[in-house]
Amino acid sequence: MTITDSARPTAQPHITVMVPAYNEEKNIASTLQNISSVLQQMSPYWDIVVVDDGSRDQTAQVVQSLIDVHHVTLVRFSRNFGKENAISAGLGFAKGELVICMDADGQHASDLMFTMLEKWREGYDMVYAVRQDREQESSFKQWGSRLFYRMMSSSSHIDIPRDAGDFRLMDRKVVDALCALPERNRFMKGIYAWVGYKSIGIPYTPLPRLHGESAYSKLKLIALAWTGITSFSVLPLRLASLTGVVLALIAFAYGAVVVIDALFFHESIPGWPTVVASMMFFAGVQLLFIGVLGEYLARVYDEVKGRPPYIVAEVVEPLTFKPEAAVKPPRRRKPKVDA
Repeated sequence: MTITDSARPTAQPHITVMVPAYNEEKNIASTLQNISSVLQQMSPYWDIVVVDDGSRDQTAQVVQSLIDVHHVTLVRFSRNFGKENAISAGLGFAKGELVICMDADGQHASDLMFTMLEKWREGYDMVYAVRQDREQESSFKQWGSRLFYRMMSSSSHIDIPRDAGDFRLMDRKVVDALCALPERNRFMKGIYAWVGYKSIGIPYTPLPRLHGESAYSKLKLIALAWTGITSFSVLPLRLASLTGVVLALIAFAYGAVVVIDALFFHESIPGWPTVVASMMFFAGVQLLFIGVLGEYLARVYDEVKGRPPYIVAEVVEPLTFKPEAAVKPPRRRKPKVDA
């Protein structure tokens, strides 16, 4: 149920914090402790959903030991399906009128949820955190981030806020809209912007990680950026068409010059090196853009196969019922496949 705008200033909504986790056994306990301590001050009705994205360490076991302590529902994947799918699963299992997405590494400050709640009371349906400090990141991430957002802003019909991550508060109607989207290749930053609704960004500076390193390597970041570009932009296809037109004009002009020289000036036509180099160049360009077309075709292929974006192996809910936390009666669900 969505709380009306007129009721927001005094409402005590049920808040669900959704946490995707992958190999975070050393951070997840402190993260859940910080989240639950803040939620107790925000509303009498709250719970936490942790989606274990096929972790290879003891993340699921650590979460399971804290289920009753922090009112956690553990959703465990059968294997690693990626953070975007983990977020989608978490949204589907969230029960609250408000849903907050946070990372499991503890870099998202729990205190910022107070500000998000206040913005929601002011009438905003989605409140997202905008990263302020990127100086500590590598030059690869800084350069790649600038290039990605520049490409998206110039080629996409939606406005994806720059430096806005997954740390955000969403009203129930926003969550329902996100869950209703049928696509399987998900780029959540673009989907958040696509559904619209009244949104606002608030600045934040990530906290340092207590343990470990980010699971996103350079290759994974490039793959995620490419997913975003191919999901919300046709820029690569337009570049292929533009390049084809430019090369065709150059080839036409060069051919005209050769014909004029041969007919009017009786100059010899250049030899084989020029011809061979030109053929190799044009063949390389053709293969490159055939590959671009293949990427878009692969997206279509994945969608029409209709395979589920993730498989839930197990769902474990709290064993004790506590009305102040709005926790449902205990039960253990059977493994299921989510389409």
